[in-house]
Amino acid sequence: MKTGIKGIRRVSAVAITAGAVLIAGAFAAPAQAATLPTPTITAKGGFVMNNGTGKSLFTKAADTRRSTGSTTKIMTARVVLGQPNLNLDSKVTVQKAYSDYIVNNNWASSARLIVGDKVSVRQLLYGLMLPSGCDAAYALADKFGSGSTRDARVKSFIGKMNATAKSLGLTNTHFDSFDGIGHGSNYSTPRDLTKLASNAMKYSTFRTVVGTKSTKQKVTTKSGGYRYMTWDNTNTLLGSYAGTIGVKTGSGPEAKYCLVFAATRNGKTVIGAVLAAPSVADRTADAKKLLDYGFKK
Repeated sequence: MKTGIKGIRRVSAVAITAGAVLIAGAFAAPAQAATLPTPTITAKGGFVMNNGTGKSLFTKAADTRRSTGSTTKIMTARVVLGQPNLNLDSKVTVQKAYSDYIVNNNWASSARLIVGDKVSVRQLLYGLMLPSGCDAAYALADKFGSGSTRDARVKSFIGKMNATAKSLGLTNTHFDSFDGIGHGSNYSTPRDLTKLASNAMKYSTFRTVVGTKSTKQKVTTKSGGYRYMTWDNTNTLLGSYAGTIGVKTGSGPEAKYCLVFAATRNGKTVIGAVLAAPSVADRTADAKKLLDYGFKK
């Protein structure tokens, strides 16, 4: 009989232990899911949010003002798209001043616009956002600024950029250029740039342009003929990260390497920015890391 009781006790003990493990496991699983490790990025600043809810998902020096390089061109495009009665098919004649600007600025990336060609506003937006053409940015500023001289129109356009920033509540953002080649006071933050991109993505033309990996555009030449311009997107997330829908790269001696990025998976859009990464490879790796994290949050 004693042996029987010991046997019963042993069986009971095993059952209790097994039950305890099951109960512990049931409680442990959600706790493990909640402790998603926060990613480490090489960029000096970063911000990620859920585009649908506006909820912040990641911050690193998210409100520290930094030079933004060509991510400035998001605002250039946003100002153009916000113009009343905008005609995207209206033509702009490429001026010598636009190509001279490229020659005179070492960090100016080019859409390779040719003097005398007639290009549409829509095509200029592709030239602006894909190869990051500073010549296209200049053409748009000249077209949509107000004034009797080119300098006055450019100044007016930059004023519109700052007025738009204010209207969107971007309190840590200021522009002194139409393309990001700043003059001492062209800056923003990861949070502000993300908010700006989120707003710009409400425009279907903007979404189409920044989601395009490569485009071939037919433009009219000075003599009335035509030529084709081929532009490739500098945002390598397109085609390398599933669900990528934009947005814009940036670089410069002060800005280092920047990227505003967005992707959609299973109906959820994650949008964010990294500023001042040490290299092109680092900014891309940072963005992928932050997108992965954003989708799991």
